[in-house]
Amino acid sequence: MDELTSAGIHRSDLRESYAECKRLNSLHGKTYYLATLLLPKAKRPFVHALYGFARYADEIVDDLNSTLSEVEKAVALQKWSDQILKDLVGGKSSDLIGAALIDTVTRFAIPLKYFEAFIHSMKMDLSVTEYKTYEDLMEYVYGSAAVIGLQMVPILGPLSPEAYECAEKLGIAFQLANFIRDVGEDLDRGRVYLPLDELASFGVTRSDLDKRILTPEIVNALKFNIERVRKLQREAAPGIAMLEKSSRACIEAASELYCGIVDEVEAIDYQIFKKRAKTSTWRRIKVAFPAWLRAIRARTLS
Repeated sequence: MDELTSAGIHRSDLRESYAECKRLNSLHGKTYYLATLLLPKAKRPFVHALYGFARYADEIVDDLNSTLSEVEKAVALQKWSDQILKDLVGGKSSDLIGAALIDTVTRFAIPLKYFEAFIHSMKMDLSVTEYKTYEDLMEYVYGSAAVIGLQMVPILGPLSPEAYECAEKLGIAFQLANFIRDVGEDLDRGRVYLPLDELASFGVTRSDLDKRILTPEIVNALKFNIERVRKLQREAAPGIAMLEKSSRACIEAASELYCGIVDEVEAIDYQIFKKRAKTSTWRRIKVAFPAWLRAIRARTLS
């Protein structure tokens, strides 16, 4: 039985929408998609729907190949997001991505405020180019990453209300790991996500980053942020046991692979301006295979 049928998705328009979300996930979210495959078939389409929504909005904002100006991007994002939020309230959508999203949100009663927060953060990316403090950054990260974890929990099956707090922390850890890896790429977009006051405490200014020359001071700042990622990952870990057994292998693998980005930064000796730290195919296999065995076992016992 295919994923959509297993999930009880039979309408042709909905199947088309979910299929497009899955296509976006498989095309752009290699690690995310791999982790999603560890879920039971009946859960996967709903995760694809959440990814499709986030990816589509992110593409409007961050596509470096786009010929649109920042103003035009803002207009496009405003128009699309206004319609999606209206559709979320109304409970139906004719948008190719929106149809699957609204169906998922309705099935799992996912709060509208999470999607409003996400769109708010996407809009911030069009106007905010730096963050003075970690607290300032968290306004952005809550909407861009923490709410993704919060949206996921109802689909994964929470066994305790505390699962939400852990999911929020893990989402933040994923985002911070990306910030560390993507310092150079973000500079191409005119942005710095590492808090300026923390950089200053290590003797690093934004102009130092713009020079794209790795210094001992920048390395120390990266090490500080890497430890923060690992601390958040440790704090989030108990939340995995607060999910349905059939969902745990997926989140375990996602945690190891996403937070493992910082291991890859260390492996390239922090040369973030010259190389892009990547999770190797071997590491993906090393993580995914035992996780797949755990997932099969969990489904068999449930």
